[in-house]
Amino acid sequence: MPQPPWKAWYKLARWRALRLRIFLRDLYTCQRKGCGRAEHNTALLVCDHIKPHRGNEALFWDEANLQTLCKACHDKDKQREEQATLHMRGVWD
Repeated sequence: MPQPPWKAWYKLARWRALRLRIFLRDLYTCQRKGCGRAEHNTALLVCDHIKPHRGNEALFWDEANLQTLCKACHDKDKQREEQATLHMRGVWD
């Protein structure tokens, strides 16, 4: 199955620059309530979309919709939350 077009946005220089701006804005600190881990190794950080963009280009690039999360919070907690709401978003019915 072909990749959705928005997947390619993550490979753009524009995304890489935006990602670093968000990390700097958030002082390289996880924004997840109760975490607050500061991490200067950007390989251990994720520039996360607060509200899933689902291919909406404006939402994808909106700095107000982005936050810094440490990989642990993103890969565990955030993904579990998003998977739990798939049925409410019309992905699973």
